[in-house]
Amino acid sequence: MKKSLYAAIMSIVLVLGSGCEKNFDPKIYGTLTDQNYPVSEADFVSLMMSCYVPYINTWTYSLFASSGNQHPWYIPAGGVLKMFDTTSDVEAPWVSGVWANNYKLYSEANFNNTVYASRGTLDDTQPNHYPKTREVTRFTDVIGTIQRAEATSISEQKKTEILAEARLCRGLHMYNLLHVYGPVPVIVNPDDVANTEALNNAVRPSLDDMTQWIYDDFLFAAQNVPVSHAEKSRFTRDFARVMLMRHCLNEGYHKEGWYQVALDMYAELNTGKYRLFTQGENPYKEMFREVNDFNCEIIAAISCDPSSTGNLKEGSMNPFAMLAMPNNCAKKDDLGNPTPFAVAGAGWGMTFNIAPKFYDTFEEKDLRKESIITSYYTVNGEWWGPAEIGRKSEWDGYVPYKYPAETATAPCFGNDFPLARWADVLLMFAEAEVRKTGAAPSQEALNAVNEVRKRAGLGNLPTSCTVSAEAFLDALLMERGHELWFEGLRKIDLIRFNKFAQRNAVSKGKLPTHQYIPIPNYAVDEALEKGKELAQTFSREGWEEDLAKASK
Repeated sequence: MKKSLYAAIMSIVLVLGSGCEKNFDPKIYGTLTDQNYPVSEADFVSLMMSCYVPYINTWTYSLFASSGNQHPWYIPAGGVLKMFDTTSDVEAPWVSGVWANNYKLYSEANFNNTVYASRGTLDDTQPNHYPKTREVTRFTDVIGTIQRAEATSISEQKKTEILAEARLCRGLHMYNLLHVYGPVPVIVNPDDVANTEALNNAVRPSLDDMTQWIYDDFLFAAQNVPVSHAEKSRFTRDFARVMLMRHCLNEGYHKEGWYQVALDMYAELNTGKYRLFTQGENPYKEMFREVNDFNCEIIAAISCDPSSTGNLKEGSMNPFAMLAMPNNCAKKDDLGNPTPFAVAGAGWGMTFNIAPKFYDTFEEKDLRKESIITSYYTVNGEWWGPAEIGRKSEWDGYVPYKYPAETATAPCFGNDFPLARWADVLLMFAEAEVRKTGAAPSQEALNAVNEVRKRAGLGNLPTSCTVSAEAFLDALLMERGHELWFEGLRKIDLIRFNKFAQRNAVSKGKLPTHQYIPIPNYAVDEALEKGKELAQTFSREGWEEDLAKASK
């Protein structure tokens, strides 16, 4: 039966984006049917590129005219930094602020209010990513259309390549949804896109099933995505390998053989193509400056343009600094010297902060904490430091200045946002080896971790951290926190180590209300109307034990 492509969006506009600076322009096709689109190789490529829209750094996007706007996954205002760093031990609970109460609750890892999230309206104070489950169906439809492409329209090689790219985008979409909500109902079989029974089956799949779907997409991508692209931010085969490595590390405890797959991905990545960035007096601090975008350590990144305003039709941008800088910080200090905020001035009120107790876990000479500002001079002529935290408005914790404002282009800056770095790969390799063997780390695993520490100005891990698998993993979790803060990984790491509640109890002084964010009420009610029971909450094996230890 012939049907119109994207029946859910019978409008005339198909927006294409990639997260690159200005590499992809919107295209208007008119009424789209399978008779007039896609019919050429260029059409199929453009169709695939629509799967990149959730990975561009603009304020919002919309793939469905009827579903309202969504936050892209990597926009700081509502994406992975809010989901996985704010809610972790990295950030202290807000004391006060210009933002709404829901943001404050996220900083406490309090997810009780998330059940009231609405579907159609984008609420900046309460990001709702659940509508993205429908976007997975959209991606599956794109995948099915590419799979059915005839040889007269596209070469077999190109077909396989863009199919792999689309599956990588879909796998990443499902991966992020899994780590926000736990397993969620999604359509992954193109034959089910128009199947009413499948579309109405609004129940959570098993953890094994959902993780397998993600694995299958990442594996296909790791084998078939092009090695490189002319456009900087399109996903490459190495990024697919990193995502497969992450996924296998997260799920290897219940999926046999997956730790070995993670090690296999490391072997494929470890070709000398990537290395730690070591330039400058403090290489870690220098690595995130605009001048060092796409340096030797970066495997994948959102390429950002300081001239962008955040409009969907423009390039990606990075507003992190505006969301991290206090709204009363001065450009010059009391002696007239320029402050770190000299170029852009004050921010919007410190949506993001660094918990003092997390900061205190850094070793004394760790260069990585130099990207964290522990005191600043205010426009009112005062120095605010550790003693003022909790007593002064907008000073809930230290300033995370990992992506500094270097151009007078507020609120948008040009620092690229990293999606995958070699340092993360080294740390994942060491962890995968120890999780697979259950034994103390090998010298190669130790070398990987110590290489990351050396770049941070530190010595090797002490012997007390290497005598057993348990001791090593404890040290490795801390090392990952110090290396990867505000890169959208921390809550996922804490859950993998069964330390989400324990670390939050230490750092925030509060216990999380849930391990994963509950599904909104409206989705649960809609499932009931279809005769289905959609479980609102989900937690993994080990959550009760984590909570019990945190409560002691």
